[in-house]
Amino acid sequence: MLNETVFFDTLRMGLWVAAVTSVPILAAALIAGVGIGLLQALTSIQEMTLTFVPKLLAIVAVFWMSMSFMTNTLVGFFQERILPIIAGG
Repeated sequence: MLNETVFFDTLRMGLWVAAVTSVPILAAALIAGVGIGLLQALTSIQEMTLTFVPKLLAIVAVFWMSMSFMTNTLVGFFQERILPIIAGG
């Protein structure tokens, strides 16, 4: 049986893993958005696709580069925390 302490500790660790794995993608979107916004402010170009396409490309590039980090983090969390609970340990 799963007691409250183990449940909340596993939930806390799961939220931490979710935050850590999402930081690279969110940072790339933020940096690309600020850079494109600055470029738009300097040139007075207000085209919506000019903000969407570079952000999307930055997100895809960072996702591709950090995919192994994200996979290793998630697999490690499941092997160390979730599988022992499922197995009854």
